[in-house]
Amino acid sequence: MVIILSARHRLIVGVAVAAASVGALVAVQYHRLGLTLSHYDARGHLVVARRIIDNLTPGWQQIGAVWLPLPHVLNAVPVQVDSFYRTGASAVAISILSFAVAACAIAWLVCAMTASRVAGVAAAAVFALNPNVLYLQSTPMTEPLLLALTLLAVAMLIDWADLQACRKGDPTRLIGWVFALACLTRYEAWPVTAAALSGAVWARWREGEAFDIAALRTGRIALYPALAVTAFAIFSRIVAGRWFVGGDFFVPENQALGDPLLAAKEIAWGTRRLSGPLLVGIGLAGMLILTALGLLSRARAFAILAVSLVTMAVIPWAAFVKGHPFRIRYMVPLLAIEAIGAGAIVGISKRARVACAIAVLAAVAYELRPLDASAPMVVEAQWDRPNVPVRAKVTACIGPPQRGMKIMASMGSLGHHMQEMSRAGFAIHDFLHEGNGDLWLTAIDGPYPFAQWILIEEKAQGGDVLARLAREHPHFLYGYRRVCEGAGLALYKRREGAWD
Repeated sequence: MVIILSARHRLIVGVAVAAASVGALVAVQYHRLGLTLSHYDARGHLVVARRIIDNLTPGWQQIGAVWLPLPHVLNAVPVQVDSFYRTGASAVAISILSFAVAACAIAWLVCAMTASRVAGVAAAAVFALNPNVLYLQSTPMTEPLLLALTLLAVAMLIDWADLQACRKGDPTRLIGWVFALACLTRYEAWPVTAAALSGAVWARWREGEAFDIAALRTGRIALYPALAVTAFAIFSRIVAGRWFVGGDFFVPENQALGDPLLAAKEIAWGTRRLSGPLLVGIGLAGMLILTALGLLSRARAFAILAVSLVTMAVIPWAAFVKGHPFRIRYMVPLLAIEAIGAGAIVGISKRARVACAIAVLAAVAYELRPLDASAPMVVEAQWDRPNVPVRAKVTACIGPPQRGMKIMASMGSLGHHMQEMSRAGFAIHDFLHEGNGDLWLTAIDGPYPFAQWILIEEKAQGGDVLARLAREHPHFLYGYRRVCEGAGLALYKRREGAWD
């Protein structure tokens, strides 16, 4: 047993080093191509982290209530360094580390279920060589951290649920903390946590533990994520006035609005686009095998926990049913499930494991190109790229930052542009935005005393809150004149003495 554990540890370290090395090299390549911050949400995450300290009204309230807080809290201090804020370097470092942890967790999880290191390496390779995964881990996006924490938590839970495993100490508290952190990263972790913990009760009961004892011991783990979700709900209530911010931050335009079946088809289509029909088929077959093992085999009941990761599809599915615009990025976490399924196929092959692993890797070579510039995620991330130089011309109309000068703008709509403006020397405290609370609410009634400039997004999502105010209340812009426009952005300058 000592030899097996040692071999598994070597596997995990080897996968970690390989994944981190590949991830860093790929991140450098995307930086050279200028694609690190091409996705508007990548810039938005940097703004949320930066504004916690750099703000007219700094404080914990600036963490926000739509996006979950952990990624921004982790990056809050590093991103105060201007170079990290402008390039996203500190957030990318977190993503690369998360990518390495996720690859390790996949290898560990598959090895634990199949007792095959070959299967673990094959599964990690299917995940780590996908160009869409490689691109996301080269950006400040939050999916890499979600995958790292969720996969690690499930891998640890599988070891814990396997009553035949030889372990030292009680990892209950540590597993609970990892689940809690995952639940504070992205909403996809919430259904996975519920499904995995339910599966843990099932697995321990199937292996011979009394049901009430299994439920009690699993409940000790569940306490941590439950407290994390409750704390976030309270925080949201304080900051936003609601326990949870719903779907009113987007314009319903998905054709799957109100159609659950069509929403499911969109998810299936997106997943195939991200990898390929062959790999999707292999992954699906592997997950079906794990489901059968978990339900039919007492000795392998813990395999059902890996299937809990499929519930990451619940959040995008529900969003599409509510009309959220289709984004292929929401299907990227499902590629981890594909990799685990592929590893399961290799693991159950027993005497043909090496040959099966070679076949799986051949499918990877056939369907994937790690630095594919036409990969769906890379293409989607560049939707906004043509607008960047146009918006830069609007920024140039303002000139250099001046002491005491304030620009009124909706961070919910123009957070990405605020980050772009950092290249011209602007900081978050140069803006008056929704996060400024009473100051913002007062300025909405009459911005003239508070802002020399007003930036308005007039086109995206039907226009932002300031665009609606300008349409519904023409007096809102009294004392201002329109000086620049471009890419749906309009800039207004205060006419000095207009109120004299």
